[in-house]
Amino acid sequence: MNETMRIILAGMAGIGLGVLFFGGLWWTVNKCVSSQRPGLLVFVSLIVRMGMILAGFYVVAGAHWQRLLACLLGFIVARFMVTQYVPPLIERYKTRRSPPTPEATHAP
Repeated sequence: MNETMRIILAGMAGIGLGVLFFGGLWWTVNKCVSSQRPGLLVFVSLIVRMGMILAGFYVVAGAHWQRLLACLLGFIVARFMVTQYVPPLIERYKTRRSPPTPEATHAP
């Protein structure tokens, strides 16, 4: 396999890692609302997600900075992909909830 193909595969791996990272972040934020210990959940999620990403970057890059750069660019592309997909989901959740009562929006 030539080096160009390996760089393309590194970029695709970066997209996959980014989807895992930002998808995991989205899942964590959704679970924090109903969690009894949201701080612990956020901390553990951060450690797990960062560990996965750092290990993935290490494996994909090997000893080649070009592959690391391609993986990082794929990771950034995945961020934009996830942020384009998540807002429709947020709007769907907003429509499920009942509107706040006037008493809930009034400050004492």
